[in-house]
Amino acid sequence: MDEEKTLTGLPDHMPDHVAVIMDGNGRWAKSRGLPRLAGHKAGTENLRRVIRACVEFGIRYLTIYAFSTENWGRPADEVSGLMNIIKDVIEKELDELNQQGVRLCHVGHLEGLDPELQRKVMGAVKLTENNDRLILNIAFNYGGRDEILCAVKHMMKDGIEPDKVTSELFSTYLLTAGTPDPDLVIRTSGEMRISNFLIWQSAYSEWYFTPTYWPDFDKEELRKAVFSYSQRDRRYGKVSSKEV
Repeated sequence: MDEEKTLTGLPDHMPDHVAVIMDGNGRWAKSRGLPRLAGHKAGTENLRRVIRACVEFGIRYLTIYAFSTENWGRPADEVSGLMNIIKDVIEKELDELNQQGVRLCHVGHLEGLDPELQRKVMGAVKLTENNDRLILNIAFNYGGRDEILCAVKHMMKDGIEPDKVTSELFSTYLLTAGTPDPDLVIRTSGEMRISNFLIWQSAYSEWYFTPTYWPDFDKEELRKAVFSYSQRDRRYGKVSSKEV
Protein backbone atom coordinates (compact mmCIF):
# COMPACT_ATOMS: atom_id res chain seq x y z
CA MET A 1 0.00 0.00 0.00
CA ASP A 2 1.32 3.44 -0.93
CA GLU A 3 1.04 5.15 2.48
CA GLU A 4 1.78 8.65 1.22
CA LYS A 5 -0.92 8.39 -1.43
CA THR A 6 -3.44 6.90 0.99
CA LEU A 7 -2.91 9.55 3.63
CA THR A 8 -3.74 12.41 1.29
CA GLY A 9 -7.44 11.63 1.67
CA LEU A 10 -9.62 9.97 4.27
CA PRO A 11 -10.54 6.32 4.75
CA ASP A 12 -14.02 5.09 3.94
CA HIS A 13 -14.48 3.85 7.50
CA MET A 14 -14.24 6.84 9.86
CA PRO A 15 -14.75 7.03 13.62
CA ASP A 16 -17.86 8.91 14.68
CA HIS A 17 -16.50 9.72 18.14
CA VAL A 18 -12.84 10.43 18.87
CA ALA A 19 -11.53 10.94 22.41
CA VAL A 20 -8.09 12.36 23.15
CA ILE A 21 -5.76 12.28 26.15
CA MET A 22 -3.76 15.41 25.37
CA ASP A 23 -0.44 14.43 26.91
CA GLY A 24 3.08 15.81 26.62
CA ASN A 25 2.69 19.56 27.04
CA GLY A 26 5.23 19.72 29.86
CA ARG A 27 7.81 17.59 28.06
CA TRP A 28 7.27 19.58 24.87
CA ALA A 29 8.13 22.74 26.81
CA LYS A 30 11.09 21.16 28.60
CA SER A 31 12.59 19.99 25.31
CA ARG A 32 12.57 23.65 24.23
CA GLY A 33 13.87 25.07 27.49
CA LEU A 34 10.50 26.64 28.29
CA PRO A 35 8.39 26.59 31.48
CA ARG A 36 5.63 23.98 31.73
CA LEU A 37 2.89 26.59 31.37
CA ALA A 38 4.28 27.52 27.96
CA GLY A 39 3.64 23.92 26.96
CA HIS A 40 0.06 24.09 28.22
CA LYS A 41 -0.51 27.28 26.24
CA ALA A 42 0.92 25.66 23.12
CA GLY A 43 -1.31 22.65 23.71
CA THR A 44 -4.36 24.88 24.02
CA GLU A 45 -3.51 26.65 20.78
CA ASN A 46 -3.12 23.27 19.07
CA LEU A 47 -6.61 22.27 20.16
CA ARG A 48 -7.98 24.89 17.76
CA ARG A 49 -6.26 23.14 14.84
CA VAL A 50 -7.51 19.71 15.87
CA ILE A 51 -11.09 20.95 16.26
CA ARG A 52 -10.97 22.41 12.75
CA ALA A 53 -9.60 19.13 11.43
CA CYS A 54 -12.39 17.18 13.13
CA VAL A 55 -14.99 19.45 11.52
CA GLU A 56 -13.30 19.03 8.13
CA PHE A 57 -13.06 15.24 8.53
CA GLY A 58 -16.73 14.93 9.47
CA ILE A 59 -16.08 13.59 12.97
CA ARG A 60 -19.25 14.16 14.98
CA TYR A 61 -18.00 13.89 18.56
CA LEU A 62 -14.68 14.94 20.08
CA THR A 63 -13.98 14.39 23.77
CA ILE A 64 -10.81 15.89 25.23
CA TYR A 65 -9.22 15.24 28.61
CA ALA A 66 -8.45 18.77 29.73
CA PHE A 67 -8.05 18.51 33.52
CA SER A 68 -8.44 15.44 35.72
CA THR A 69 -9.59 15.20 39.34
CA GLU A 70 -6.00 14.15 40.12
CA ASN A 71 -4.47 17.24 38.46
CA TRP A 72 -5.32 19.26 41.58
CA GLY A 73 -2.24 17.62 43.09
CA ARG A 74 0.07 19.49 40.72
CA PRO A 75 1.99 22.59 41.90
CA ALA A 76 -0.38 25.43 42.83
CA ASP A 77 1.09 27.85 40.27
CA GLU A 78 0.60 25.32 37.48
CA VAL A 79 -3.01 24.64 38.50
CA SER A 80 -3.70 28.37 38.67
CA GLY A 81 -2.11 28.86 35.28
CA LEU A 82 -4.21 26.09 33.76
CA MET A 83 -7.38 27.70 35.10
CA ASN A 84 -6.41 31.03 33.58
CA ILE A 85 -5.71 29.35 30.24
CA ILE A 86 -9.19 27.81 30.24
CA LYS A 87 -10.71 31.22 30.93
CA ASP A 88 -8.72 32.76 28.08
CA VAL A 89 -9.75 30.00 25.69
CA ILE A 90 -13.44 30.55 26.40
CA GLU A 91 -13.08 34.30 25.97
CA LYS A 92 -11.02 34.16 22.77
CA GLU A 93 -12.32 31.05 20.99
CA LEU A 94 -15.99 30.83 21.91
CA ASP A 95 -17.37 33.04 19.14
CA GLU A 96 -15.43 31.21 16.42
CA LEU A 97 -16.41 27.80 17.78
CA ASN A 98 -20.03 28.89 17.84
CA GLN A 99 -19.81 30.12 14.25
CA GLN A 100 -18.31 26.78 13.19
CA GLY A 101 -21.32 24.98 14.65
CA VAL A 102 -19.44 23.45 17.57
CA ARG A 103 -21.47 22.54 20.63
CA LEU A 104 -19.53 22.69 23.91
CA CYS A 105 -20.41 20.25 26.67
CA HIS A 106 -18.77 20.06 30.08
CA VAL A 107 -18.00 16.58 31.40
CA GLY A 108 -16.95 16.69 35.04
CA HIS A 109 -17.61 18.70 38.19
CA LEU A 110 -17.98 22.46 38.34
CA GLU A 111 -17.62 22.34 42.11
CA GLY A 112 -14.14 23.38 43.15
CA LEU A 113 -13.75 25.82 40.28
CA ASP A 114 -13.84 29.52 41.05
CA PRO A 115 -17.24 31.16 40.45
CA GLU A 116 -16.03 33.20 37.48
CA LEU A 117 -14.81 30.11 35.64
CA GLN A 118 -18.03 28.28 36.47
CA ARG A 119 -20.04 31.13 34.91
CA LYS A 120 -17.86 31.11 31.79
CA VAL A 121 -18.24 27.36 31.34
CA MET A 122 -22.01 27.45 31.82
CA GLY A 123 -22.30 30.44 29.50
CA ALA A 124 -20.34 28.64 26.76
CA VAL A 125 -22.52 25.55 27.13
CA LYS A 126 -25.68 27.64 26.93
CA LEU A 127 -24.56 29.69 23.93
CA THR A 128 -23.71 26.65 21.81
CA GLU A 129 -26.44 24.26 22.96
CA ASN A 130 -28.22 24.21 19.57
CA ASN A 131 -25.10 23.55 17.47
CA ASP A 132 -24.62 20.08 16.03
CA ARG A 133 -21.78 20.12 13.52
CA LEU A 134 -19.32 18.89 16.15
CA ILE A 135 -20.07 17.98 19.76
CA LEU A 136 -17.02 18.94 21.81
CA ASN A 137 -17.02 17.30 25.24
CA ILE A 138 -14.50 18.92 27.55
CA ALA A 139 -13.58 16.59 30.40
CA PHE A 140 -12.55 19.18 32.96
CA ASN A 141 -12.25 18.31 36.65
CA TYR A 142 -13.12 14.79 35.56
CA GLY A 143 -12.13 11.30 36.69
CA GLY A 144 -13.42 7.99 35.39
CA ARG A 145 -13.62 6.25 38.77
CA ASP A 146 -15.32 9.27 40.30
CA GLU A 147 -17.82 9.28 37.45
CA ILE A 148 -18.72 5.63 38.06
CA LEU A 149 -19.05 6.12 41.81
CA CYS A 150 -21.32 9.13 41.30
CA ALA A 151 -23.46 7.13 38.86
CA VAL A 152 -23.86 4.31 41.40
CA LYS A 153 -24.81 6.77 44.15
CA HIS A 154 -27.41 8.44 41.93
CA MET A 155 -28.93 5.09 41.03
CA MET A 156 -29.16 4.17 44.69
CA LYS A 157 -30.83 7.48 45.50
CA ASP A 158 -33.32 6.81 42.70
CA GLY A 159 -34.13 3.48 44.27
CA ILE A 160 -33.10 1.38 41.28
CA GLU A 161 -33.45 -2.30 42.15
CA PRO A 162 -30.33 -4.43 41.47
CA ASP A 163 -32.13 -6.73 39.02
CA LYS A 164 -33.20 -3.68 37.00
CA VAL A 165 -29.62 -2.50 36.40
CA THR A 166 -28.44 -2.93 32.82
CA SER A 167 -25.51 -1.52 30.88
CA GLU A 168 -27.91 0.71 28.97
CA LEU A 169 -29.50 2.07 32.15
CA PHE A 170 -26.14 2.59 33.84
CA SER A 171 -24.89 4.59 30.86
CA THR A 172 -27.74 7.08 31.33
CA TYR A 173 -26.32 7.95 34.76
CA LEU A 174 -22.88 8.76 33.41
CA LEU A 175 -21.71 12.30 32.67
CA THR A 176 -21.59 11.42 28.97
CA ALA A 177 -25.23 10.28 28.85
CA GLY A 178 -26.61 10.76 25.35
CA THR A 179 -23.19 10.59 23.71
CA PRO A 180 -22.13 7.39 21.92
CA ASP A 181 -19.09 5.61 23.32
CA PRO A 182 -15.81 6.64 21.68
CA ASP A 183 -14.80 4.63 18.63
CA LEU A 184 -11.20 5.77 18.86
CA VAL A 185 -9.17 6.97 21.85
CA ILE A 186 -5.89 8.73 21.10
CA ARG A 187 -3.10 9.30 23.60
CA THR A 188 -0.20 11.50 22.61
CA SER A 189 3.38 11.64 23.99
CA GLY A 190 4.17 7.92 23.93
CA GLU A 191 2.62 6.99 27.27
CA MET A 192 0.51 3.82 27.19
CA ARG A 193 -2.07 4.03 29.95
CA ILE A 194 -5.67 5.24 30.22
CA SER A 195 -5.15 7.55 33.22
CA ASN A 196 -8.68 7.29 34.61
CA PHE A 197 -10.27 8.51 31.38
CA LEU A 198 -13.67 7.24 30.18
CA ILE A 199 -13.18 3.90 31.93
CA TRP A 200 -16.70 2.64 31.23
CA GLN A 201 -17.16 4.24 27.84
CA SER A 202 -13.87 3.05 26.31
CA ALA A 203 -14.37 -0.64 27.12
CA TYR A 204 -14.47 -1.53 23.41
CA SER A 205 -12.80 1.52 21.92
CA GLU A 206 -9.83 1.23 19.60
CA TRP A 207 -6.70 2.85 21.05
CA TYR A 208 -4.02 4.75 19.21
CA PHE A 209 -0.76 5.68 20.94
CA THR A 210 1.66 8.08 19.32
CA PRO A 211 5.02 9.44 20.55
CA THR A 212 4.07 12.88 19.23
CA TYR A 213 3.62 15.45 22.00
CA TRP A 214 0.20 17.07 22.03
CA PRO A 215 1.32 20.56 20.86
CA ASP A 216 2.68 18.87 17.70
CA PHE A 217 -0.33 16.61 17.10
CA ASP A 218 -1.72 18.37 14.05
CA LYS A 219 -4.20 17.63 11.28
CA GLU A 220 -1.87 15.16 9.57
CA GLU A 221 -1.26 13.29 12.82
CA LEU A 222 -5.02 13.01 13.26
CA ARG A 223 -5.28 11.72 9.70
CA LYS A 224 -2.76 8.98 10.56
CA ALA A 225 -4.82 8.04 13.61
CA VAL A 226 -8.08 7.69 11.68
CA PHE A 227 -6.35 5.64 8.99
CA SER A 228 -5.03 3.33 11.69
CA TYR A 229 -8.56 3.05 13.06
CA SER A 230 -9.96 2.23 9.63
CA GLN A 231 -7.71 -0.83 9.44
CA ARG A 232 -8.87 -2.30 12.76
CA ASP A 233 -11.26 -5.25 13.02
CA ARG A 234 -13.61 -4.29 15.86
CA ARG A 235 -14.85 -7.51 17.45
CA TYR A 236 -16.59 -6.36 20.65
CA GLY A 237 -15.55 -9.60 22.31
CA LYS A 238 -16.87 -11.71 19.42
CA VAL A 239 -15.23 -13.65 16.61
CA SER A 240 -13.94 -11.64 13.70
CA SER A 241 -16.26 -11.48 10.73
CA LYS A 242 -13.26 -12.60 8.67
CA GLU A 243 -13.15 -15.88 10.60
CA VAL A 244 -16.83 -16.75 10.18
